[in-house]
Amino acid sequence: MRLSDFKAGSGVKQTLPLPVTSPYSVEMTVICGSRPGKNLVVTAGVHGCEYVGIETLNRLKRELEPAALSGRVILLPLVNPEGFYQGSKQTIPADGKNLNRMFPGKPDGTFSSQLARVLEETLYPEADFLMDLHGGDVNEALTPLVFFPASVPESLSAAASAAAESLSVPYRVASTSQNGLYSWAAQCGIPALLVERGDRGLWSEKEVAACRENVYELMRHLGILNAASVSPCLQQAEIRRAVYEEAPADGFWYPAVSAAGQKLKQGTLLGTLKDSYGNEIACYTAPFDGVVLYYTLSLGVKSGDPLIAYGKL
Repeated sequence: MRLSDFKAGSGVKQTLPLPVTSPYSVEMTVICGSRPGKNLVVTAGVHGCEYVGIETLNRLKRELEPAALSGRVILLPLVNPEGFYQGSKQTIPADGKNLNRMFPGKPDGTFSSQLARVLEETLYPEADFLMDLHGGDVNEALTPLVFFPASVPESLSAAASAAAESLSVPYRVASTSQNGLYSWAAQCGIPALLVERGDRGLWSEKEVAACRENVYELMRHLGILNAASVSPCLQQAEIRRAVYEEAPADGFWYPAVSAAGQKLKQGTLLGTLKDSYGNEIACYTAPFDGVVLYYTLSLGVKSGDPLIAYGKL
């Protein structure tokens, strides 16, 4: 059966494969509510070592039942299973590519590009809203974040931002990204969010519970789950301006911050990139008062690697 064969209101729940290239497929679970409503797609495991979202959706595919839902929920807990089982940081082992930089996909491209194409052709037409779950990778420290698309028509950005406000996440970040699973969905006219929870290649029951609650909050916001009332998260701050520093060359990275989520004043040292002799390659300071969103923990970095992300408060 195809995904489009499962209709909201049918009360059906089923797990089925999404074929990519033989013999490779991605597992998805479709929960068709007992009443009509919106269609929500939730993905995780685009990066195989970002475990909180993966474990959250593994639990939700067992937990969610059609009788409780209006509409349809489509869960893909492990978009990149090869990366998960091989412990591959940020990439798909088949071609070494970062899937979240491969959209829009190409049917004749490398494996990651083909996978991107299959995901957009299969999932996007079925989605009224898309939520992509991520986290800090094995070499990253990160504070919980929700990204919403800014480089889209105002009405779509506003719809995504309003949904982000309903989540119990401390920072809501406007993003201009356009080549990832969630961001390309937004370019195609689908309201979408990217939620980041967990870091350092670790997961905990506390983080999984928080991520689960974020999915439930979005389902309540969309009317897929009944809720007495839905109100914005009062503790959430919006970040409209952020800087994402990348290594200009291979080198040794010395972060000067103590934790993700740390608030700093303008001019505070963020970190220094040096060569093996201790000579400075680049030095980064806070361009404004703000907060550390995430940063790389590993000593060795290669040219183009992310070093630190910093948002204005």
